[in-house]
Amino acid sequence: MTWVEGADGTPYGLQNLPYGVFRRGDGAARIGVRIGDLVLDLTAAEEAGLVLAGGAFGAATLNEFMALGRAQWTTVRRRIRELLAEPEHRAAVEPLLVPLAQVRMAMPFAVGDYVDFYSSAHHATNVGRIFRPDQAPLLPNWKHLPIGYHGRAGTVVVSGTPITRPRGQRATPQGPVFGPSVRLDIEAEVGFVVGVGSELGQPVPVGSFADHVFGVVLVNDWSARDIQAWEYQPLGPFLGKSFATSVSAWVVPLEALAEAWVPAPEQDPAVLDYLRDTPHLGLDLRLSVQWNGERVTEPPFASMYWTPAQQLAHLTVNGASLRTGDLYASGTVSGPERSQVGSFLELSWGGTEPVALGAAKRTFLDDGDTVTITATAPGPDGSTIGLGEVTGTITPPITA
Repeated sequence: MTWVEGADGTPYGLQNLPYGVFRRGDGAARIGVRIGDLVLDLTAAEEAGLVLAGGAFGAATLNEFMALGRAQWTTVRRRIRELLAEPEHRAAVEPLLVPLAQVRMAMPFAVGDYVDFYSSAHHATNVGRIFRPDQAPLLPNWKHLPIGYHGRAGTVVVSGTPITRPRGQRATPQGPVFGPSVRLDIEAEVGFVVGVGSELGQPVPVGSFADHVFGVVLVNDWSARDIQAWEYQPLGPFLGKSFATSVSAWVVPLEALAEAWVPAPEQDPAVLDYLRDTPHLGLDLRLSVQWNGERVTEPPFASMYWTPAQQLAHLTVNGASLRTGDLYASGTVSGPERSQVGSFLELSWGGTEPVALGAAKRTFLDDGDTVTITATAPGPDGSTIGLGEVTGTITPPITA
């Protein structure tokens, strides 16, 4: 229980306490933690000696705090819970609470590297059937390793940032043309934020996942399907993906998701030794996608074939190092039903089966469309953990 009015029983009670970066008016960026519909100003709390984080909460992003490691993350989280639970702290802490309505959220961490995986068997199978209807939907390597690509860290943006429709080459029967994408899509994903880095040449084993990953964000990996289809062979995603990737403003600490781990899907054939995570666990996150305010799909993250620990192990098995602020995303989250897919490519089956959106029939995104992805997870004692939201509105392309 917390003394903060209205916070108990919400997805943002003491069981959650996600971290973010906010501004008030034109003020400097400050670090905060969410409790109910309020933000506890951790920058001010550390200045007042209420929280000790080695000065990390005086920074403009979470990176300095994330680099401190799990022992410090646990100690600070325990202290924040004390401040918000024990009535004797109310007089000192209450003046540091700011209504969410009075703040603007900023990018919570400085992104080091960005990697996007392709870890849903349902999504990969659907895409294979759409693009290769006469072939096996999954390529031979898919069940042996987590497929991924290195993305563009500089275009990872915080939720609410407008998304400019990208331009590029796309194929037509008359040959390639240049212009705005006409098959602009979403990918509903979950992202994992690295706190503690690793040495170059030293792989991170599956069992060390929690020593390196600080927390979880929601991701929308916007995708220009027509640009992607023309460019991706033989080297994979490039301009069709690199124009923008949106992340939620709140980073849910891994410790808040302790009750959300569930058995992951069985892997057949058996994976190689470096990918064996015992126990083999995924997260029971329940996503929801709204298109112009209308819920159109509910992807289940628990159905993901490759786990977050396996993704991290594969990402580093060749000796690639981690840095504080690195972000790796799960890839599109899709379940077995059409109502559970994480992209409009699947929802409209490659644009051949338009979706009813209000009175209109739609396939891909129009200018002015807004997409919002939310998610929840089970918490302790039947509570719910909220993962915030990642939202973006499509704006027209910039003309030269």
